[in-house]
Amino acid sequence: MNFSMPAYVAPDFSAAPLSEAPDARWEAVELDGVAPRGYHSTSMFPEYVRVDGSWRLAEESRMDSSLVLRPDGHIDVVENRNLCVGDLVCLGRTEDGSQGIYVHTDGFVDPAARREQDKFAFRQGRSRETAFARDYDRLFELLRYEREHGKVVWVMGPAFAFDHDARFAMQRMVEEGYVDGVMAGNALATHDLEAGMLHTALGQDIYTQESVPNGHYNHLDVLNEVRRSGSIAQFVEDHGIDNGIMYSLVKKGVPFVLTGSIRDDGPLPEVVGDAYEGQRAMRDMVRDATTVICLATMLHTIATGNMVPSYRVLADGTVRPVYFYAVDADEFVVNKLLDRGSLSATTVVTNVQDFITIVARGLGAW
Repeated sequence: MNFSMPAYVAPDFSAAPLSEAPDARWEAVELDGVAPRGYHSTSMFPEYVRVDGSWRLAEESRMDSSLVLRPDGHIDVVENRNLCVGDLVCLGRTEDGSQGIYVHTDGFVDPAARREQDKFAFRQGRSRETAFARDYDRLFELLRYEREHGKVVWVMGPAFAFDHDARFAMQRMVEEGYVDGVMAGNALATHDLEAGMLHTALGQDIYTQESVPNGHYNHLDVLNEVRRSGSIAQFVEDHGIDNGIMYSLVKKGVPFVLTGSIRDDGPLPEVVGDAYEGQRAMRDMVRDATTVICLATMLHTIATGNMVPSYRVLADGTVRPVYFYAVDADEFVVNKLLDRGSLSATTVVTNVQDFITIVARGLGAW
């Protein structure tokens, strides 16, 4: 199977009713962080706004934000809390062009495939019974393509750090160039570094799963030592860490964003404790991502899903899909992401330790 990038089919703005649509309406912000009443809220799909008789695409979007018209005619997508006095915000609650706003949901959908689809068919949902072999094959080809042409961001829960093979598989993915960024919490990094230093995670051997004496101190001791070193990179150097996810990210210079929660121990020096600063750092990382893979972390998955559009406008003006994967052993978690569009979202119901070892071996990284 060879990967083929789907072609984007833009709306036909020369045909009625879009050709006859009015310009969008705009109103200036009067209070920082407060949108005008009647503001239009964005989705993850391509959204066009009619300005001075022409349709303009909001090139960088995310869900639940406002469209802002800049003096140079550029359309920005801005979270309402970040609106500033004087920003011109788009007004309108319809998305069919009748108010100068058009949301294009079918840009990557093959019309022929849609016509051929049966109205009734068994097993259309995604569950533990779903066959995922084809999804894996497609992912292998996509990641090979993205390694040369795109940016792949991995969103990771701490489950990786508890398993010897999963840690090694992810390390090899980083070393082989299939990882361009990682977003996680304090726990993933802490327990991965614990495994690198002491071969345990939360005091259990990462291979035998046997609890070691006084093991409940291990992650706290590691946190303390990382804080003593002042950074994860310096800790890796100070203690001769030579394995694991964080080790490989540091050694390959791959950026990571760690965001904290109210339940964190420590935390590690790099963990961003402020929720909105953390969100800003995460959005900066996914701003130009072309594939996002979320693994066993429900809250991070939902947060990332809200930040990532279903499309990306490349430097040459080409519009391509953003591929979004959600992998979790819980069907509820992955099914929350199924409304992102038929092409750009794929969900896999399995434990992530098995998933990452299958992917690493399928790519020849292990």
